[in-house]
Amino acid sequence: MKYILMFFTLIIVSFYFFPFQFRFLPLVNTKMALAGLGLIILGIQLARNRNGLIDKDFFLSSIFAAFVSIAGLISVTYNETPDYAYATYIISMWVWISAAYVVVSLIRWVHGTVSVYLLCNYLIVLSAAQCILALTMDFNEPVKEFIFSIQDASVGDFFTKKARLSGLGAGLDVAGSRFSAVLIMVSILCVNNYQKIKPYLLLYILAFVIIGVIGNMIGRTTTVGMIIAIAYLIIGSIVYMPGKDRNHIWLCISSMLIIAVPILIYGYYNIPELYENLRFGFEGFFSLAEEGRWEVHSNEMLKQGYIFPDNLKTWLIGDGYFGTTNIDPYYTGVSWGGFYKGSDVGYSRFLFYFGLAGLTAFSLFMMKVGQVCMKRFYNYRYMFLMFVVLNFIVWLKVSTDIFLVFAPFLCISKEENEAYMERITLKE
Repeated sequence: MKYILMFFTLIIVSFYFFPFQFRFLPLVNTKMALAGLGLIILGIQLARNRNGLIDKDFFLSSIFAAFVSIAGLISVTYNETPDYAYATYIISMWVWISAAYVVVSLIRWVHGTVSVYLLCNYLIVLSAAQCILALTMDFNEPVKEFIFSIQDASVGDFFTKKARLSGLGAGLDVAGSRFSAVLIMVSILCVNNYQKIKPYLLLYILAFVIIGVIGNMIGRTTTVGMIIAIAYLIIGSIVYMPGKDRNHIWLCISSMLIIAVPILIYGYYNIPELYENLRFGFEGFFSLAEEGRWEVHSNEMLKQGYIFPDNLKTWLIGDGYFGTTNIDPYYTGVSWGGFYKGSDVGYSRFLFYFGLAGLTAFSLFMMKVGQVCMKRFYNYRYMFLMFVVLNFIVWLKVSTDIFLVFAPFLCISKEENEAYMERITLKE
């Protein structure tokens, strides 16, 4: 019975971490549905125990999010535009927190407690499952048709047209940034929780390989997380692990690579679908090996996306456009059918939307959330620090943020996490 509940919990975590719209309910995605449920759960707990989600850290984080919204509101008001993408960011933050509260509450109900360790494990299993599902969809048409049939019709059309891998709500660089965060979690658990995960170390390394390889086929942003995670595995194992444990972890990694690399090489040369996906996911590495330089198809687009304001007003408060100008019937300038100014680069889009004022506020918000988590969960401080670094690196390519990764951890108390870690330490 417990395994059934854990599987159900994993589905709910997926609805949160990789939200999507059901075809029969196109106006509400799974994240929003969970947020509505979270408000009900929070209300019940507040009524029963006079205790809930709101605390000092949440309040301060909300203030920082409010400054992001104020910057966006000033920009759209001054520029008289209808693009409220980040003018409502504080609401977006509360929605993510409310949805995350459901996830954390469900894990607590199933396991009797919740902790950073438990939450990381759910996200690792989920991400590996999404990657396996994505590859299965590429090889099995009935599976692909079923997954696309339960989502909004535009999803299947988009990924079919683009010939891109996707899972259930997991696709493109948005999924890549989340896979990156999960790869960092794997590296942290392997080093910082080595004694706890030692019996399952090969499974964690297998999950790392699955997410790292297939995740790059889905969204090449996964490479960023791979590099950060591998760097921590190397440095962390040298600094924090005794020689015996360090040798064991690298022996397991080497053994997994000895198995995985020949399989990938065989698939590359003998399975056309895998050949294409590997070429896409690791295009830069193939280019480096074959031509001596790092080159991917999107490089030119990325270079063209690095454009910056040419006037003081835009530098300070932006032009008030984040997406297309087609949403504004009164717009009389150059029409941008895609992103404003044709740029998908995170820093450029933020500057054009709400200028340095908004970009600074948004950066401070992400750093504040990271600081809250680092202070609350000191043993995992490097993990949250790497999340913050990951966020700023990802902005070099796309404008997504990874607050949703932080949100569930903000719903876990320091005392509950410490009690769980003390319990498993005593068991060991």
